Amino acid sequence: MIDSLYAPSLALLTDLYQLTMGFGYWRNRIHERRAVFHLFFRQCPFGGDYAIAAGLETALKWLHDFQVEAEDVAYLRTLCGNDGKPLFSEGFLEALAGMHLELNVDAIREGSIVFAHQPLMRIEGPLWHCQWVETALLNLINFQTLIATKAARVCAAAQGDRVLEFGLRRAQGIDGALSASRASFIGGCHATSNVMAGRIFGIPVAGTHAHSWVMSFDDEKTAFDAYASALPNNCVFLVDTYDTIQGVDHAIEIGHRLRSRGHEMIGIRLDSGDLADLSIRARQRLDQQGFPDALIVASNDLDEHEIKKLKQKHATIAVWGVGTNLVTARDQPALGGVYKLGAIQDDQNQWQPRIKLSELPIKTSTPGIQQVRRYWNDNQMVGDVVYSELLGQPDDGRVELFGDRNGVVTVSNWDRSEDLLQPVMRDGKIVTELPSLTEIQQHANSQKQAWAKASNYPIGLDPKLAEQKRDLIAACN
Repeated sequence: MIDSLYAPSLALLTDLYQLTMGFGYWRNRIHERRAVFHLFFRQCPFGGDYAIAAGLETALKWLHDFQVEAEDVAYLRTLCGNDGKPLFSEGFLEALAGMHLELNVDAIREGSIVFAHQPLMRIEGPLWHCQWVETALLNLINFQTLIATKAARVCAAAQGDRVLEFGLRRAQGIDGALSASRASFIGGCHATSNVMAGRIFGIPVAGTHAHSWVMSFDDEKTAFDAYASALPNNCVFLVDTYDTIQGVDHAIEIGHRLRSRGHEMIGIRLDSGDLADLSIRARQRLDQQGFPDALIVASNDLDEHEIKKLKQKHATIAVWGVGTNLVTARDQPALGGVYKLGAIQDDQNQWQPRIKLSELPIKTSTPGIQQVRRYWNDNQMVGDVVYSELLGQPDDGRVELFGDRNGVVTVSNWDRSEDLLQPVMRDGKIVTELPSLTEIQQHANSQKQAWAKASNYPIGLDPKLAEQKRDLIAACN
């Protein structure tokens, strides 16, 4: 998306304080020290149990294409401090000119189920490079992970029915719309109304007509007939411009005409009113008139909660068009992911763990060079442990829990394990084959199936890492 949508340099897609810190590191001659940062979130969104990792390919392409260009340096030269003097020295600006990133990145595969307090990405490299990229990585990963998770919840509520993402017109700008379409597909949506997303990402596109089509003709029946003549192979009639049930009858009449011409009506769409009652009545009419295969599509401010309610009312809806509440994640419009320093090398090139404290335990970071190990039993996920590579391999199966489930537990019912953070970039170059979006969606679907039977799932720290964290907290106090 980035390389096809934008031509200018995106190196300055960062917060100013990343650059002022970079300048400070440079002035103090520690900018080339190796550092490790972790990108993670503190709470699962929407009150759920997990999130779906998304946005990695977009982030990797941004990192790979990163280059500070002459125009970027020229702009930074114009910035001044509160005394009116240049914010950055000429020496620093000269050091930036033509800079490429020298980062090593390990990441959890897109489409994977992930949990709070475990790194989705681990970034290692020169301190000032690691610092510069924080803002963009959070921007790219946070939003797509949020929307992919929302889509997964919507699709779960739909219980196998087709879900269409209809959010382009309500999304937060071009970037928000395209990223939301991509992430929604990862989360399980079958198609999008966003034609540009279809072109860029290869997502199937879907759509029929609006109320304005019907209103452009003298009457509804004429409008349906004209649409059927123009697009006989794409007829889903929007039936609620005037009287909904009458609209269903008009669609049936035009459906018979279509059939006589060798085509078949796909279905009808409901966009207002009591969707449960209207869908049941519409289904009865369609079945009685010889259209048992005609689909009923519903839209109108749907989300997972409304879909569940409609399912409970025995709505006969087969396809769900979900827009605003999906692409804006209206009930929780931000993931709240963070990016924290875990370790830095000293002047002897020895790694030193680092921790950020807070009066709120949830905001106290975890030190070290972290890795996530996941345990499996018969293709079912049975536990996750975060460990530090500085402390060696974890005690397999032992997990120190936090929050309401404090204590050390042993995951005994596992037959294999895997480390989730895998190399995706070395020295600023992508070193992994990027899967197609369909492959990412398939992985997400398999992950959801692997999670479906989980209960009391242990997620926490390797006991050695938990002990180091406690020791560092005590030392800081």
